[in-house]
Amino acid sequence: MIHTLTMPKWGLSMTEGRIDVWLKQPGDRVEKGEEVLDVETDKISSSVEAPFSGVLRRVLALSDETLPVGALLAVVVEGEATEAQIDSVIESFNAGFVSSAAEAEEAGPSAQKVEVGGRLLRYLDIGESGTPLVLVHGFGGDLNSWLFNQPALAAERRVIALDLPGHGESGKSLQTGDAAELSHAVLALLDHLALDRVHLAGHSMGGLVTLTVASLAPARIASITLIASAGLGADINGDYLRGFVEANNRNALKPPLTQLFSNPALVTRQMLEDMLKFKRLEGVDQALRQLDHKLFDGGRQMLDLRSEVGRQPSLVIWGSDDAIIPASHAQGLQAQVHVLPGQGHMVQLEAAEQVNQLISTFLKAQP
Repeated sequence: MIHTLTMPKWGLSMTEGRIDVWLKQPGDRVEKGEEVLDVETDKISSSVEAPFSGVLRRVLALSDETLPVGALLAVVVEGEATEAQIDSVIESFNAGFVSSAAEAEEAGPSAQKVEVGGRLLRYLDIGESGTPLVLVHGFGGDLNSWLFNQPALAAERRVIALDLPGHGESGKSLQTGDAAELSHAVLALLDHLALDRVHLAGHSMGGLVTLTVASLAPARIASITLIASAGLGADINGDYLRGFVEANNRNALKPPLTQLFSNPALVTRQMLEDMLKFKRLEGVDQALRQLDHKLFDGGRQMLDLRSEVGRQPSLVIWGSDDAIIPASHAQGLQAQVHVLPGQGHMVQLEAAEQVNQLISTFLKAQP
């Protein structure tokens, strides 16, 4: 078997990626699921995993080269193949790639904005069948926090990600800045979309929002998934919160952001620039300070909603090396609990394939 390894598509907005470094060299054995190279996008850098096993026979993309989604990166051979056979596969691939590149650049589903409850909310709605899944990001994030998750999960059901108030491209003004205000915004979006019952998944602060929504409207929630969730204990990394809120340049922002990941190299210059642009938008600084004060005052979590876990079918996912909220908060919960070894706070990005599989399996088991 002659396999072609191509530039992946991570998220609906990705059209190209830059080759950072090859982790395997021609002649190396590659196992299915093994990391072969690192690719950087305008959102994040991540490793490309081999979807098959074999020997890496050809590397066709150079370090620092930027290529469109779907472009040929390498050839992996399972078994035996001559150089001429490999040449033929490459020639055939490149002959048909023009249409593939054009398809990759076609405009896919785009985020929408709607005014609900007197505020502007941005959301991305993809997929079709089944009880919808709503994704709720964490403190300082936006719907791109689910860059590697939403498209994969939408292959099986309708999946909606939103920007919470004070975040992304939603309205920045907050009234109280508490969990109830954020949760009512989620419920207002569900009303606008005429969704009577949904699955909810929340990351970090989004987990706290998920728990609050479930407490306010339990009949509307089919299940909850909590990823490195707030609201399950008092401990939180106050230094990270202060550093993130106060940072106003790249040098100040990089140290707190690197605490989010098990691999600090994932904090790219582009990520820092994008975050600084967001933090400099009018109203963002005040919103972040309000939320920090209401939810995490003095470097301690102000709300404990552990009792809400298990009222609906519940899945909890954590990274064992989370430097923001300790994985020990997952202990004793009435839920399916999975602690992923070696992973940090942004586990849904760094271990996307594992997280997606856990969520997919969990949701399929729900009525």
